[in-house]
Amino acid sequence: MESECVTTPFGRRPMSLAMLLKQRRGEAIEAGTRRNKWKLFRSVCEARASLGVSDRALTVLDALLTFFPDDELSGEKGLVVFPSNMQLCLRARGMAAATLRRHLAGLVEAGLVSRKDSPNGKRYIKRNREGGVDEAYGFSLAPLLARATEIETIAARIAADRQMLRAMKERLTICRRDIAKLVSAAVAEAIPGDWERISSMLHGLLQRIPRAATLENLSPILEELEAMRLGIINTLESQEESQIASTNESHIERHIQNSNPESTSESEPSLETRQKANRDYEPRAGLERRESGMAGKDGEGSRAIARKNAAVLKSFPLGMVLQACPDIVDYGPGATIASWRDLMTAAVVVRSMLGVSPSAYEEAAKVMGPENTAAVMACILQRGESINSAGGYLRDLARRAERSEFALGPMLMALSRARGSSPSHPLRQRRDSSVRRVPSCPVRTG
Repeated sequence: MESECVTTPFGRRPMSLAMLLKQRRGEAIEAGTRRNKWKLFRSVCEARASLGVSDRALTVLDALLTFFPDDELSGEKGLVVFPSNMQLCLRARGMAAATLRRHLAGLVEAGLVSRKDSPNGKRYIKRNREGGVDEAYGFSLAPLLARATEIETIAARIAADRQMLRAMKERLTICRRDIAKLVSAAVAEAIPGDWERISSMLHGLLQRIPRAATLENLSPILEELEAMRLGIINTLESQEESQIASTNESHIERHIQNSNPESTSESEPSLETRQKANRDYEPRAGLERRESGMAGKDGEGSRAIARKNAAVLKSFPLGMVLQACPDIVDYGPGATIASWRDLMTAAVVVRSMLGVSPSAYEEAAKVMGPENTAAVMACILQRGESINSAGGYLRDLARRAERSEFALGPMLMALSRARGSSPSHPLRQRRDSSVRRVPSCPVRTG
């Protein structure tokens, strides 16, 4: 078994209070904490910038994890690995010994591993008579396991920010294209307006976009572009309305000049023409409805319907989602959800917990949008063990949303009504097998 005493460094390396605190924090592993070492390593790679480690240091951490015999890290197992520097260099893709020592020190400084030095500074183990490990000296992976929840939360937040940034860049590209083409159309149609000034303003806004774009510096630029696009659309629509009004006045004036009140021969053909137009309109309207239904089954039509459905789903406020699905709050940053960004971060954590593959989540986000997908994950978490496969259920909802057959409102309302009858958190409480839920009726025990 491992010693619980503080390990001071061997040789001329000094001891500091920070090293003592890091050792103590690395030993504070909650009971029952288990993680797959490669999934945890992937989260470390995702949160690399926030943890303050380099990509070469991650190569060394990868090599250290290969010396741990099991795929699962657990507090009940010995978490000390004791490879030699030569073996570590080989598994670190032939890294030089001096570089290896520098990156090992970086991992220790970042609080991902800790040293457990032997009396002579060598790395080895002592076995008991039964063949088990009595004492091990080397590098301990306990700090990595102790910080597993923190690392996964940071990785989930970074993934959510990246997804939101990608969506914001797409909106900015579409908005920029709309403004440029609307201005070109206005100039080509000779519509009055200061279009040269608008083009200069557009060019100035685009010049403000930094090379390393973030959510903070893109958001105000996108707001200004959307306001500019709305102003252009309003100007063009008002011009079109004025043209239509002038055309109607001219048509009415000509009709009055050419009409003959003493004869009905001119009004009767007009009546017949209107009746014929009405007869022709009915089958054409049915045909258009059928064509729109067929277009909904095609790729472009389904994507358009999905975008429309996503816009409708976004109309539901965040407070309504949290009221219907309160269990998702426990997985937000600091166990709180104050914005859609926090909800998306919590949804990524819940996705990993429920075993939903990243491809299924990405597919749903493309169809329903990132905010809607996060709300759906909150609903799946709230429904608990009534869903056998969360990933398959999410894929099915994405396919239904693509066909415009899924709405988020009824799901939220059903969960709001069901909250007063039975808890459904999948990890906190199990539902009694003798209780049967009947829709729109009180809960009865069988």
